[in-house]
Amino acid sequence: MQYNYIGKSGLRVSNICMGTMTFGKKCDKKNSFEILDKAYAKGINFFDMAEVYPVPPSAETAGITEEIFGEWMADKPRDSIILATKVAGAANGWFVPPVRHGLTAIDAFHITTAVEGSLRRLKTDYIDLYQVHWPDTVVPIEESLEALDQLIRSGKVRYLGTSNDNAYGLSKALMTSHFRKLKRFESIQNNFSMLNRRFLDEIALVCEKEQVGLLPYSPLAGGVLSGKYLPGENWQGFRFGDYLRNPDARIKAQAGRFANDRALAAAQKYAEIARKYGLAPVTMATAWTLSFDFVPSTIVGATHPDQLDDIFKGSATLLAKELMAECDSVNQEILYPMG
Repeated sequence: MQYNYIGKSGLRVSNICMGTMTFGKKCDKKNSFEILDKAYAKGINFFDMAEVYPVPPSAETAGITEEIFGEWMADKPRDSIILATKVAGAANGWFVPPVRHGLTAIDAFHITTAVEGSLRRLKTDYIDLYQVHWPDTVVPIEESLEALDQLIRSGKVRYLGTSNDNAYGLSKALMTSHFRKLKRFESIQNNFSMLNRRFLDEIALVCEKEQVGLLPYSPLAGGVLSGKYLPGENWQGFRFGDYLRNPDARIKAQAGRFANDRALAAAQKYAEIARKYGLAPVTMATAWTLSFDFVPSTIVGATHPDQLDDIFKGSATLLAKELMAECDSVNQEILYPMG
């Protein structure tokens, strides 16, 4: 396993981050512990979660993921683990989170309430990287950053990050931190994969110039880049097969975004390239996200420990220039398959 620093922080993390959003729904506690044990034994020290996990989020299950992780972490040296979690984004965002009666905002009250809940569920005194799950378009960023800054001064949080933001939002936050002398976002967690390269259009430049680390989520495009989603099948037992049968229109729309015809066609082409170079498709997809200097670690997920071996190989896989060029050709042929 290789290790990098996030942004300008003192967080030295494995370049594979173990995501946990399946823990408590797709994975029971026993299965979750097996995944975590295997990751930890491999040298992974970086684990990501959120107060609304597992997914799909619901009022009945929100927080279970953190509880499972807290129980697993209890017999580990705390300083051997870089723990990342998130405060739910604002209710005026992309969906209404099932916590605090759907009235969430990125203000002092909700930030303080959320962090106290996470600390209690995780059974720890501090969080290494505390992230805003998605932006608040109503509460001024100055107010949000002042509340987050206070968490660091109190010792409950070491560093800050953001998620699901755009170039303007990240730049505005960084400049606000600079001029108000507040702790800044050291990371941004956005969707980034061979099927979704939009981060490269604008935000990547901000990360490069300002030394902010991108922590890609869905580097395997929700499993689509494994090549297992074949056109014309019902994907029984697969994530997006379940999503297509979910009555929630927002969740069903995610399946249409990740597993549409163009995305499936591109994924099959990428899988052919991987096999041509003797790689598992998930190894190539993982290594592709790590080929960018502004990516210190990429966030992977699993529902079973056996899925991890080929993913972990991506940690130390350097992709040939010829392979990268062939992947770029697929991108030009099927541009922005996820929209």
